[in-house]
Amino acid sequence: MKFRPLHDRVLIKVLDSEEKTAGGIIIPDTAKEKPQEGEVVAVGPGSKNDNGKVAPMDVKVGDIVLFGKWSGTDVKIDGKEYSIMKESDIMGISKSKK
Repeated sequence: MKFRPLHDRVLIKVLDSEEKTAGGIIIPDTAKEKPQEGEVVAVGPGSKNDNGKVAPMDVKVGDIVLFGKWSGTDVKIDGKEYSIMKESDIMGISKSKK
């Protein structure tokens, strides 16, 4: 991928939500909520602090992260759908790539 986020932004491949409930009921597309979990595809270099130094990012490519329901902006790159958001919109890392 040739896309590189700027500053403290993160490009996320949103993971699809479950199509069935625990009881086996199939959820139609119109009733599904926006997924809140995704895989980090690209990260920016970090934000600059008051002294002008770049603060490194806490997330890295391959991390599975949780984010707010209305966080980020949906974008299409090379025909694929992604979400781009600031690192501060990410609530936590659920699975880290080792």
